[in-house]
Amino acid sequence: MSALRIWMDAKGAAAAEMALILPVVMALLFGGFEIGHFIWNQHKLTEAVRNGARFASRLPIEDFCIGGSPVMSGATQADIKRVTRTGQLGAGGVTAIPGWVDEELSVQVDCAAFVDTGIYSDLDTAGPIVTVEAHGVGYPSLFGRVGVIDPGITMTARSSAAVTGL
Repeated sequence: MSALRIWMDAKGAAAAEMALILPVVMALLFGGFEIGHFIWNQHKLTEAVRNGARFASRLPIEDFCIGGSPVMSGATQADIKRVTRTGQLGAGGVTAIPGWVDEELSVQVDCAAFVDTGIYSDLDTAGPIVTVEAHGVGYPSLFGRVGVIDPGITMTARSSAAVTGL
């Protein structure tokens, strides 16, 4: 067999091309899955924090402020955190993000942050704003250490709402 015939032989060319391109295709495929999963988890976190702030905004104003001074109890704060993390007021439930704990949530109230007209005119002070913030929530990677995104990355979200007590 001559050397020219060996170089012109195309047998196995498709297998060689596949072996060269397969790692790139796999990296793109699994990288796309991981990035999509990250975006989905960030969206779930943002939605949960918004729901927590929305829930808090419907609680009675007296649960947060009396005469311009903050009076939010630990029980009220715990209820807001539970609704934010699980979507349920009662005990139990599944957290929106796996591994999300209460310590990664904070609830603050500013008693003189909103207007003092309309429904707030009877308070003799401005209406309160409640802020729910998730900080340092760990990203639950799809593929762990072999994924595209560092499994040690954390997510944050913040939402504020005027307390109306409706």
